[in-house]
Amino acid sequence: MKKHHFHVLMTALMCCLFWLPSTPAAAQKWEGLADTPQMGWSTWNKFQEKISEDVIKGIADAMVATGLRDAGYTYINIDDCWHGERDADGFIQVDPVKFPSGMKALADYVHSKGLKLGIYSDAGTATCGSMPGSLGHEYQDALQYARWGVDYLKYDWCNTTNINPQGAYQLISDALRASGRPIFLSMCEWGNSRPWRWARDIGHSWRTTPDIWCNFDSLRVFPQGYSQFGVMQCIQYNDTLRRYAGPGHWNDPDMLEVGNGMSVSEDRAHFTMWCMMASPLILGNDVRNMTPEVLDILTNREMIAVDQDPLGVQGLHLCDDAGLQFWFKPLAGGDWAFTMLNPTKEDKTYAIDWQKFNFTDKEVSGLSTAFDQTTYRIYNLWTHKTEGKTSLKNKPLKVTVKSHDVAAYRLYKN
Repeated sequence: MKKHHFHVLMTALMCCLFWLPSTPAAAQKWEGLADTPQMGWSTWNKFQEKISEDVIKGIADAMVATGLRDAGYTYINIDDCWHGERDADGFIQVDPVKFPSGMKALADYVHSKGLKLGIYSDAGTATCGSMPGSLGHEYQDALQYARWGVDYLKYDWCNTTNINPQGAYQLISDALRASGRPIFLSMCEWGNSRPWRWARDIGHSWRTTPDIWCNFDSLRVFPQGYSQFGVMQCIQYNDTLRRYAGPGHWNDPDMLEVGNGMSVSEDRAHFTMWCMMASPLILGNDVRNMTPEVLDILTNREMIAVDQDPLGVQGLHLCDDAGLQFWFKPLAGGDWAFTMLNPTKEDKTYAIDWQKFNFTDKEVSGLSTAFDQTTYRIYNLWTHKTEGKTSLKNKPLKVTVKSHDVAAYRLYKN
C-alpha cells in the first residue's frame, strides 16, 4: 500500500472511531425511593386472590383512620391475581369484575388519601397465580404501570425456566426507569440466586427467604416440594446478610404476619425483629379489623424509628446465652437498639451485665458499644419507660423475657 493511501485510510478510520456513538450504559433503578426500608401493606397474606376495588379502597380508608399512614405506612400493594387479559397491542389490563373502575381510578383514590399504590407481576410466562407474566412485555408493562400512576412493583419468579435472574431483573429495572415514573422495585425470587450479591443497583429490596406463613417457629411443607418459613426461620436466613443492606438496598425476609393469628408476644417479637434487621415493614393483616394490641404493636413509633433509622445498618445477632438471642443495632447519633429474643417455650430471666457486650461492629458500621467508657440511658421500647443506666456503678439489669417474646431497648448515649 502506498504511504499516501495508508495515511488517508488511517485518518478515515480515526474519524469513524471518533464519531462512533457510544453504547448506552444500562439504566439504573430510580434513586431516592428507599433511603429507609419501605413501609406499607399488601393484599397477599390475608386476601390472596380474593381482592377487589372495594377491598383496596376500604384498606386505604382504614390506613388513614387507624393512624397507620401517619406512622409511616405509605404503600398499598396489590399482589397477584389483579390481572385481566392483554389487549390487541399486548398491553396488560385489569380484571374488569374485580376492578370495574380500572387501575388508574384506583390509583387516584389511593393517592387522594396521601398513600401510594403498588402492583405485582412476574418475570416468567405466568405469575404464581397463573395470571399473565411480564416475559416479553417488560417495557409495555412498565409503561402501563406508569400510565396508571403506580408507585411500586413487586416482581416475582414463577414460571421462569431457562431465564437468567440477573438479566431479567435488570431488564424490568431498565423498563421502569424508561417509563419516566419513579417506581420502587421489590425483587421476589426468594434468595435462590443470592441477589444480595448483584442487585444493589437493580432493585430497592430483594427477598432473602421463601414465603413466610403465620407461625412463629416451624416450616410448612407442601406436597409440591416447596416450604413456607415461620418467623424464626426467616430471621435465621436473613441475619447473616447484614453487610449487603443499607440505604437504597434492603434485605427482605418477607411481609409481616402481625395480626393474623399468632399470640401477642409472638406478634411483638416478630415486629421487633423486623425493625432490628432494618427490614421492609409491609403489613399483611386486615387493617380494617384489628385488636387494640395489634394496632399498638404496628404503630409503636419508637420501634418503627429503629427500623427507619437513617444510619441504615441491619442489626447484628451478637451472641446467644441462657436460651436467649442478643441483638444490637447501631443508630444515628451514637445510640444503640438492643433486643433480647426468647425463641424457647419457657420464660427466661436474665441479669444484663453490659460489660459482657463491649464490641466493635467491624463488619458494617465500625462503631463500638464501649460500655466500659460510655454510660447509656436504658429506655424500654415496649413499656416506654426508662429503666436505669448502663453505668459500671449500677447493678446488672434483671429482665424476664416471656416465651416467644422480646425485651427491646434503645440505649441513649446522651
